[in-house]
Amino acid sequence: MSKMAASMLETGEDVFRKIFKLYRRKNPPPDFSDAIDFSRGLPSDKIVPAKLDPAAVSDVEAGRAGLRPVRDWRAFGLKGYPGFIFISNPFLLDSQPFWVRQCLKTYTQKPNVCNLDMHMSPTETQDIWGQSADSLSHPSSGKAEPKTLLEKLRWVTLGYHYNWDTKTYSVSHHTPFPADLHFLSHQITSACGFSGFNAEAGILNYYRSNSCLGIHVDESELDHSQPLLSFSFGQSAIFLLGGIQRQDPPTAMYMHSGDIMMMSGQSRLFYHAVPCIVPAPQGHTALQMEGCSRESSLLDNSVVAPVSEEDWLLCSRYIQSSRVNVTVRQVLGPGQSFPETPPLHQRNDDSQTEGYHDRGVDKESGKSSSSSDS
Repeated sequence: MSKMAASMLETGEDVFRKIFKLYRRKNPPPDFSDAIDFSRGLPSDKIVPAKLDPAAVSDVEAGRAGLRPVRDWRAFGLKGYPGFIFISNPFLLDSQPFWVRQCLKTYTQKPNVCNLDMHMSPTETQDIWGQSADSLSHPSSGKAEPKTLLEKLRWVTLGYHYNWDTKTYSVSHHTPFPADLHFLSHQITSACGFSGFNAEAGILNYYRSNSCLGIHVDESELDHSQPLLSFSFGQSAIFLLGGIQRQDPPTAMYMHSGDIMMMSGQSRLFYHAVPCIVPAPQGHTALQMEGCSRESSLLDNSVVAPVSEEDWLLCSRYIQSSRVNVTVRQVLGPGQSFPETPPLHQRNDDSQTEGYHDRGVDKESGKSSSSSDS
């Protein structure tokens, strides 16, 4: 892959797009040997240790968020990508099921906004989980069956709701940001040196096996001095991180369930994309086996609560073939307010022609559906 990128640079082609398409290729399948896998600890001249601040987050506060003590986190950076931090699954064994359940059952509820609202009334999308539970709780018969609302879900927005048409946020389109996700985000950002981070907007993406995320830059937030957080749950994915210019060749890396990425500083405005979803490799399937142990390690005052066996049955069946990604952003800096006239974004990325970020094609209907990720 690196040799191919070098040859593309010489010919002046769009290296990022070519590599994106290469990872999307079905036949022959792509070669994943160049993709960095932080979980395996394989040596790479690009990987450098990331410095965290264990004193910024007490063990108790980390535990309340379902995280191991910061001193036990495995955090990495990449040469040439200032401000990028990759944390390899810092979650406690019992906590990932809770966050998966929140993404599928709680955050999908009103007043949060989702892609289904564009074609259905609010009453029809009020209880996406409840309307999908009966079908998902039974094994597939092997026959073609109508998709549940949960299977049709592509994105949900939280807090300041992102406007996909204007690529802006506004003061008039806002609902309370989930307190538990805010608490989790604060622990992560504090450990990474951003104690003043305020989670104000979230975009959840629900990836099926054939979904992807187009090449883009997340620049709609008014304050770029604060980091962008990304949480992954379920199946694995390939993430491509480029540079400040579209022509910069990207670095490929795996994102497994429980992994967290933070983009800050210069990397906050780097081009990035997710070309493909890949099955979780052996050794990364523990999430599907965790379930709900009777001897939970969760603290009594934790924001993370045990998940019932009934709920986990639905969650585990969903993530056997799907991935959920949560990106959390701070929209406004201290003293900032929304302009009366939203700014026009001039960056040239796939969102200009493909609808903001993702165009995951539904193979059954042939239709496309937009989503966003980092």
